[in-house]
Parts: sequence; C-alpha cells; structure tokens
Amino acid sequence: MNFKKCLIKFSLILILFSIFVGKSFSTEPEKFVQSVVDEASAVLTKNYTKEQKIEKLRSIAKKSVDIKGIGFYTLGSHRKNLSAGQKEEYSILFESYFLKSFASRLSEYTDPKINVTGSKILNEKYTIISSILVATDKRPEVKIDWRIYTKNPDEPLIRDLIIEGLSLARTQKEEFNSIIQSNDDNINVLFTNLKEFINK
Repeated sequence: MNFKKCLIKFSLILILFSIFVGKSFSTEPEKFVQSVVDEASAVLTKNYTKEQKIEKLRSIAKKSVDIKGIGFYTLGSHRKNLSAGQKEEYSILFESYFLKSFASRLSEYTDPKINVTGSKILNEKYTIISSILVATDKRPEVKIDWRIYTKNPDEPLIRDLIIEGLSLARTQKEEFNSIIQSNDDNINVLFTNLKEFINK
C-alpha cells in the first residue's frame, strides 16, 4: 500500500472515530429528560424528610435547568435597562427564587411517573420533548412538553415546561412584567418581591 492510500485510509478512520465519539458522548434530549424525571421520581418515592427531598431536588435542578437563561427571559425587555450590578444581583435572586419555588412545590408529589413519548427538533438550539404525567386515582393524565436547549449537545438544559399548553416561563415573564409595570417600571420592586419570597 503506497503512502497516499495509507493516508486516505487513516483519514477515514479518524472521521469514523470522531463520529462515533461524538454520538457516544452527546446526550440525546429524550434520554436526558427521562433521566431527569427518573432521578426526581426516585427522590420523591423514597422515605426522605421534606427538607431532604427539597435539597436533593434543588441539586437536580441546578445541573439540569438553565436557571440563568430562564431568569433573563422572564425579564423580557426590562433586561436592557439593568446595570451590570443589577444583572448580577438579579441572577442570584432569581436562582434562589426558582430553586425554592421548584423544589418546595415538587416535594409535595409522592408518585410522579412521567413517560417520555416523543420529540421534535425545532432547530440546532432547541428540541421539544413530549411526555405524559401518568394518571392516578388522585389526578388525571397531564401532558408536559419540555423545551430543551441543545446548543451544546453534550450538556442539554431545560429552558421551559409547557403543561397542557401553558408555558411556565412565559407565565413567569407575564407575572414579573406586571409587577414592574404596576410600579412605574421600578425594577427594585421586583427585587424586593423576590427577596420576600426567598426569606419567608
């Protein structure tokens, strides 16, 4: 085998290897969502105290949810009016607010069985994952769609939950906008509201 053929063969091996490695280490959005809900379900079905459940759920959210991205989305056009210092303060406040709200509400569930049913790629940055919260004697079946940020395929993150067609991120955005607008566009009123929720 001459040098040219050997070089071509080596190049093909490298290409195939890179494709294999890329697929092996990337996290498919469907598997990512199912792993997140399975991990959360395992926490909720175990005999932990409510405080222990909240702490474990917070840990899951920190690694699987784009909290900072959701936070700035919920500010909408008000974001451009913030100084660098205010943006930093808001990020800290929103993370504390989100984690407390998320974990305390979810900790009330005792048997949240969620099955992933499909996916739809919107573009290279976003994929919608469809799932069903399985019905029980106490609640009906609930359709949940997950908006997954996939710009980095190795580290997908949850950007939104759409429950029976209602976007939680958009609802939060409307709530924050209402607080700011009803207080003469004073962003500090929102900061105060977030602090009160965090500290109560």
